[in-house]
Amino acid sequence: MGHVNLPPSRRGGPGRQWTLLDLVSASFFAAVLVFFVLVFTSLGDSLAASGRRALARSSSSSDPRQRDRLIALLDGPPAPGGHRAVIDACPAEEVDYMPCEDPRRNSQLSRHMNLYRERHCPPPGESLLCLIPPPQGYRYPVPWPESLHKIWHDNMPYDKIAERKGHQGWMKEEGQYFIFPGGGTMFPDGAAQYITKLRQFIPINSGLLRTALDMGCGVASFGGFLLKENIMTLSFAPRDSHKSQIQFALERGIPAFVAMLGTRRLPFPAYSFDLVHCSRCLIPFTAYNGTYLIEVDRLLRPGGFLVISGPPVQWTNQDKEWSDLQAMAHALCYELITVDGNTAIWKKPSEASCLPNQNEFGLDLCGDTDDPSEAWYFKLKKCVSKPSLAGDIAVGSIPMWPDRLSKPTARVSLMKNGVDVFEADTRRWVRRVAYYKKSLGLELGKPRIRNVMDMNAIFGGFAAALNSDPVWVMNVIPARKPLTLGIIYDRGLIGLYHDWLAR
Repeated sequence: MGHVNLPPSRRGGPGRQWTLLDLVSASFFAAVLVFFVLVFTSLGDSLAASGRRALARSSSSSDPRQRDRLIALLDGPPAPGGHRAVIDACPAEEVDYMPCEDPRRNSQLSRHMNLYRERHCPPPGESLLCLIPPPQGYRYPVPWPESLHKIWHDNMPYDKIAERKGHQGWMKEEGQYFIFPGGGTMFPDGAAQYITKLRQFIPINSGLLRTALDMGCGVASFGGFLLKENIMTLSFAPRDSHKSQIQFALERGIPAFVAMLGTRRLPFPAYSFDLVHCSRCLIPFTAYNGTYLIEVDRLLRPGGFLVISGPPVQWTNQDKEWSDLQAMAHALCYELITVDGNTAIWKKPSEASCLPNQNEFGLDLCGDTDDPSEAWYFKLKKCVSKPSLAGDIAVGSIPMWPDRLSKPTARVSLMKNGVDVFEADTRRWVRRVAYYKKSLGLELGKPRIRNVMDMNAIFGGFAAALNSDPVWVMNVIPARKPLTLGIIYDRGLIGLYHDWLAR
């Protein structure tokens, strides 16, 4: 055993030599003492309060009045009985309140490029500081996978969609449930039958395709049924006259979020999705010099598939729009796989873009300063992004599912020591999830938990460790952190950018 020489005792006698084991033991007991002081004394309360105040100041930096209200709540005197004051529930009429998706405010904005349906947050001081109440009669959700087909009516007491779209197989009311037959406007006989039709032209359930984007998704039955094919679909729709469609999707346990393709890029990195799908999404792809189709191209992985079902594909009185769509897809060198009735399927080239070329739309590549993965409150561009890693991250080049979940891809190698950090993060989250389940008693892996959000996902290690459990994870990458969301999509997981501090 090695020794550490310490000064001799002041009593004049020879000093005792301390061993390394003595020092380790002393350090352990000191740590235990500090733990008890922090947990069981007022000093710990004081430090915790300071931390909460610091968090409140940082998280509300863009809204001084909101920050002051939060700090007042945290620092306020204890309520009778010695408990701190709590944040009150919002009024019952605010049950559907979404601060940045408020139709009362957004209706006053311009209709140009659907600006009024995009995300617009309230000015400082106007957002509510209260807890959104559940609907009256809310009960624990129907567990997955039953929830794919039915949910409690009282959890989502909105009958408008069932009344308007019931004949198309979207949903219907039966007693205390809403029932979801799996239909959609373009597939009233059910998503399962529709997916079987697509399988004739697209390698579904082969492991080649894993991530999909469903634009204008309704109640997300297409994405829900693709889960059976091991394809993780992120569905989106705006908060429009069907204001509750995304809430229905989430109550069913299907990945979805509120969004609109308007004036800004969607909050995803470049080349995220192996499949992009539109079933009567009514997006004018070739309008505004093809801006919306260019955005789809930014999001679609090289070698991926684009499916448009409904207008303008062979649609009455939309001959010009259909002709323009075919011509623009051709200018992007997309291969037209098939036109089956009102459904068209294209495949994006696996290699670098064929632009520049002669085309009637003036399509050209973006400059070298363009970052195609910058997408938080970023205006749409009228140029086509350069796929710098096209050959390495293309469908067919990237590992097949489920191998891609654990194998670092080309985007990882762009980071300093990326492979080592990626693999260490993966191992760390396997240990942490095991601890969460065993020691903390979190019911991960059980039917009670279906929708999960990781607010700072980094590489998506938490979601990867939960892959065998009946959950899906929304991996959030804060917009001010390193933009690692592309790596998450390369793994076959899903997520989006968000700024927790500003908007």
